[in-house]
Amino acid sequence: MIKKDGSKIQENFGFNLKKIRNQKGLSLRAMARNCEIDDSNISKIENGKFNVQLATIFELAKALDVHPKDLLDYE
Repeated sequence: MIKKDGSKIQENFGFNLKKIRNQKGLSLRAMARNCEIDDSNISKIENGKFNVQLATIFELAKALDVHPKDLLDYE
């Protein structure tokens, strides 16, 4: 599902994920209920602690009811 690593890309992705989750008004637990990812792992993703695989990006997007490209659309 996710691999441990640290990079600016992961930090940017995590920041964008958290921003979208907050815009949707979802807590980590509520988001975790919407997908098959533990809330502690979502927190690690948001903090740039994990390198997310493609399948995980799609699962996160589904949980947020957004297109996967929205999670990757950051500057």
